[in-house]
Amino acid sequence: MISLVRVDNRLLHGQILETWVPRLGIDQVVVADDDAADSELAKAAMTLCVPPSLPVRIEPIDRVDFGGLAAGRDKVLLLVRDPAGLERARAAGLTPALVRKVNLGNLHFEPGRKQVTPSVFLSAAELDELRSLAAQGFEVEARAIPSEPPTGMADIERRYAAGR
Repeated sequence: MISLVRVDNRLLHGQILETWVPRLGIDQVVVADDDAADSELAKAAMTLCVPPSLPVRIEPIDRVDFGGLAAGRDKVLLLVRDPAGLERARAAGLTPALVRKVNLGNLHFEPGRKQVTPSVFLSAAELDELRSLAAQGFEVEARAIPSEPPTGMADIERRYAAGR
């Protein structure tokens, strides 16, 4: 089963391994990212500190079997780099029937992005993609670590509009 989809520029890193994996009881991590899947250096860097007991797969988005992950017994944490990757995953078969919750964890500042939480910055186009995903039935939240209270889609939109 897919326990959570997380959108995070950094993909797999210590914050995920130390907070999300234990909190959710994750059995497997799947990184759905074309660039990472094509880079031996990125794969090595991401898996350097992963305990041997935690399987990690790094695959191009269009090669991930989202239905198979959702139907399996393992609790899976699915990582994508950005809202565009999330939209590509949706187009490749990821639906709210397979996993409801989408977590925005870390989206770094870039020109044209506005801050909506301390660790999430969004562009207008990314906000539109998230609105579309929420309208399709995904529950979109922002929070860096599981102990933080989640910021829901309505608050994300309000904070974006306020230019926070």
